[in-house]
Amino acid sequence: MAHTLDLQFLGRPRVIATAAIPCDDGVILVDPGPTSCRRALEVGLAEHGFDLGDVRAVLLTHIHFDHAGASGTLAHAYPGLPIYVHEFGAKHLHSPEKLVASATRLYGADMDRLWGEFRAVPADSLRALSGGETLDLNGRRFDVLYTPGHAVHHVSFRDHADGVAYVGDAAGIAVRVGYVLPATPPPDIDLERWATTLDDIEAWQPTQLFLTHFGAIADPAAHLAAYRHALGSGAERVRAALAVEEEESVRCGRWVERLRADVRTVLSEEEAQSVEAAAPFEQLWQGLARYWRKKVERGGATLDSAR
Repeated sequence: MAHTLDLQFLGRPRVIATAAIPCDDGVILVDPGPTSCRRALEVGLAEHGFDLGDVRAVLLTHIHFDHAGASGTLAHAYPGLPIYVHEFGAKHLHSPEKLVASATRLYGADMDRLWGEFRAVPADSLRALSGGETLDLNGRRFDVLYTPGHAVHHVSFRDHADGVAYVGDAAGIAVRVGYVLPATPPPDIDLERWATTLDDIEAWQPTQLFLTHFGAIADPAAHLAAYRHALGSGAERVRAALAVEEEESVRCGRWVERLRADVRTVLSEEEAQSVEAAAPFEQLWQGLARYWRKKVERGGATLDSAR
């Protein structure tokens, strides 16, 4: 069973979780988080008798900074450390200029405070995946599933030993059991592919889900059902808002304030702040709004139908 390491992102609990999976002669990490959280990663490993020198492989569900930001730093500190990532993401880890530029458009001057150093991953450390592989890593075996919807370069991993599925952001955000929030930042949100992804994860029949935001989910079927509903209803709320003629900042602001109020009917103030640290609400709007606009441009939807 994996250890859940709380990376204490921005000093808050239960925002980013790294899974540390013991293996024959060390530990395997799933989503090591950003370099800004490296010290918390080291402390978490030490609590279970490991240090970074014991890491034998890194499994990345996708390359967003909150999941993969420390990968290049680790690969340079420990030459030859294998970094497993979808083939669409591998090239951006090796040559990260476009990835960094995209993130900078979202975060601006906060880049370093949020994420810390982002180094390119050396080519000899990268292990590109397409989905469908089985990985044998230091006595542990993992199935790999291509799981787009949140990001075109998203994969998930299922551990043969205990049936736990490490699903990154494919099954959303849950800082507490009973509340699930869709993870819908730009630019790759695709609801049709996401529906297939959720079916594929369910077909794995995992014993648990492990979410990067945040940790183990004991009842995968109930969680996935709740997530389907939350994703569908959230998307429809955005489409309805887009059908109203008004300034984008007004539409987005109203949607964000409603979401902030909704979250606080279920979660404590500390939990609500952790949720928004994991997924800034303006970005959740931006990702879904971009999805609907692209769909209208392709002739696959009308915004009025949401009224």
